[in-house]
Amino acid sequence: MSENAVTTSRADAALACRRLIRRGRAATLATALASDGGRPYASLISVAFDCDLSPLMLFSDLSDHTRNLAKDDRASLLIEEASNLKNPQTGPRASVVGRIANTADERHKRRFLARHPEAARYAGFADFRVFRLGLERVHFVGGFARAYWLTADEVAPDPAAARAVAEAEDAILAHMNGDHAAAVDHYANVLLGRAGSGWRMTGIDPDGADLRLGGRFARLEFAKPVADRGEARQELVRLARDKG
Repeated sequence: MSENAVTTSRADAALACRRLIRRGRAATLATALASDGGRPYASLISVAFDCDLSPLMLFSDLSDHTRNLAKDDRASLLIEEASNLKNPQTGPRASVVGRIANTADERHKRRFLARHPEAARYAGFADFRVFRLGLERVHFVGGFARAYWLTADEVAPDPAAARAVAEAEDAILAHMNGDHAAAVDHYANVLLGRAGSGWRMTGIDPDGADLRLGGRFARLEFAKPVADRGEARQELVRLARDKG
């Protein structure tokens, strides 16, 4: 196998990994149990992702995993689409490794609540805070015998693109939901096969957009990553014209 083929394989794996992570809404969080000498401890959490792919979480100070992180901030998140398959070993999953810290960035809180609006009823409680995982590396399994250790630089989108899209996100969402509601329904109905009208775009990043109708969530993936507001507009226009 040529060196270029190997590079292409890793690049394809990195993109598939990033798309898998972006689709995630829940994850298994692994921390070191502070009350039991660092014994491995796993818990189910809700998760969202920043434009740069950093996982965002809302934790209570009273939870075991928050207490664990106060003593040892190292953690891993397992995001998977394998458990509902006949043979789970054939399904994709990603173990995201890094360190978790509290974030006071209001944009992080908005992105989390956009994906998990039901959390708004307790997000304002004094003991709840938003946390961010600083991505270090990812172990991606794309199926049986398809495993890769990927660096943060390989998996994450271009930093400049992530910043540009993050800065434009509010304006893009307001424009799409206010002026192009029919296009948003087209994305959900025609391109994603999801029923219902009144879908709203709740988030956008270099790789795609998040859609929601009531309690239903859908992920619209771009053909390729976009670098800024202009490219995002071009891709959204193209998808609005796509007949599926």
